[in-house]
Amino acid sequence: MDIKVLVPIAQGTEELEAITIVNLMRRAGIQVKIAGENEIVTCARGLKILPDILLDKLDIDLQFDAIVIPGGEFGTINLSKNEYLEKVIKEHKKQGKFLAAICAGPSVLVQYNLIDDDAQLTSHPTVEHLFENHQFTDERVVIDKNLITGKGAGAAFDFTLAVITKLCGEEVSKKIAEDTFYIL
Repeated sequence: MDIKVLVPIAQGTEELEAITIVNLMRRAGIQVKIAGENEIVTCARGLKILPDILLDKLDIDLQFDAIVIPGGEFGTINLSKNEYLEKVIKEHKKQGKFLAAICAGPSVLVQYNLIDDDAQLTSHPTVEHLFENHQFTDERVVIDKNLITGKGAGAAFDFTLAVITKLCGEEVSKKIAEDTFYIL
């Protein structure tokens, strides 16, 4: 399997979401690259993550099958201010590739004007007001074409398994759920 995923993080990223995304995807055999704004990223609850690469060192032509954005209020604010990440994500979407974001993560995509008005999505209630022009739902996970969104940290497993299903198929996703004793 040669599936590649980018997970951008910044100071204040919600670590439960970031770690769940990276852990489950790597269990599925997905090549995950964590890109951070600093060499050490301090997450929302103080956990420190050493990114694989700095955001500003990413090659804009580097090909990923998906970009998956974890939430965290301050993490997403910091990501949405990163002009280089914006260029990378816009190029990714222009190529018709898959995006996913959980919790406050969809706010980064709306800040970059990357969510179609008719898109169905969900997010953490604190950023729900940003999606007045979209079809917002209160579901834990929403799949709409090449966009998957998740409600928050409590939905991190469901969200990540939906992403794995999209990238690797239902059989792989079910295997990860079984291997981790996750009850579907």
